Amino acid sequence: MQYRKFGKTGETVSVLGFGAMRFPYIDGKVDETEAIAMMRHAMDEGLTYIDTAYFYHDGESEKIVGKAIKNGYREKVHIATKLPLCFVEKEEDFEKFLSTQLERLEIETIDFYLMHALDRKEWEKAKQLRLPEKMEQAKKDGRIRHIGFSFHDDYEIFQQILDEYDGWEFCQIQLNYIGLDYQAGIRGLEYAASKGLGVVIMEPLLGGKLAVPPRGVQAALSPEKTPVEWALDFLWNRPEVTLLLSGMSTMQQAQDNLAYADRARAGMLSAADLAMLAEAKKVYDTTALVPCTKCRYCMPCPFGVEIPRVFEGYNMTVSQGKDAAKAFYEQIEGKADKCRACRKCEKMCPQHIEISAMMAEAKAAFAE
Repeated sequence: MQYRKFGKTGETVSVLGFGAMRFPYIDGKVDETEAIAMMRHAMDEGLTYIDTAYFYHDGESEKIVGKAIKNGYREKVHIATKLPLCFVEKEEDFEKFLSTQLERLEIETIDFYLMHALDRKEWEKAKQLRLPEKMEQAKKDGRIRHIGFSFHDDYEIFQQILDEYDGWEFCQIQLNYIGLDYQAGIRGLEYAASKGLGVVIMEPLLGGKLAVPPRGVQAALSPEKTPVEWALDFLWNRPEVTLLLSGMSTMQQAQDNLAYADRARAGMLSAADLAMLAEAKKVYDTTALVPCTKCRYCMPCPFGVEIPRVFEGYNMTVSQGKDAAKAFYEQIEGKADKCRACRKCEKMCPQHIEISAMMAEAKAAFAE
């Protein structure tokens, strides 16, 4: 395992973090035993960062992480979790949520505490409710160690958030070799690093799309590495990246990613490698229809639409062909025609997808 300094936090962390949002399932429920086994195996192999959040797996994620770090594992790992800003309505809510999260995790201190999914609207609310000051107080009294935020908006808002508050120690942004200019993007990575912040990368595989990329993208990638390794290496190649998160769902995924992390180095890719990835991006940009990462924040739909699966099928119409897409779509119970454009899902989508409009497009595509 390779390690890097985590910006102004002063901590050293593994270059790979375990994202606790995509645990394995069995019989419709999280396979807790396997999830714990995967996290402990990763920690035994040197992983020192686990990332969770208040509503991952309907609140079960924090509890499962808490169980995984018992029996001596707490001393091996840094725990990151997030204040659910979308649920915060008054100042007193900060204490309520933080206390609940400490209880779920069964720990006295959260190492890295983030404001979850900051955008323009949520940042204004956070300032109005004095949440930065409350984070600082929780740091003073020992309930959290470091203050950060995860981000979902455009670069200008990202820069504004960094400039308006100097208490940030780290941030979490989306980045991969496809989304160079998406949300904070490469500019955000460089700007955060210039201000001394540690930078955590989420969605390095674009919600799994880069693990099994479209055929054209696959063909553009050199066979000397797997598509997953190329995607992760693109990020580790950047010295501004502290660590990246992977939402691992199987033990094999964990083992593969740990092996890749052993080889991670800043500056590890050649100019030819970077040119190859740039070409793969060009190919991908001609096939992606909906930038859905399958985070499932939009679910459940009150009308039964299986939103991430509908979008997966819609994207398949250009990445794998209409026949394959139609076969996949026919297996979906909650198809696009169930959408009633209530827009409840759009309020929760961190990608700011106009879901109701895209559902109409998907419905039309599969009606042809």
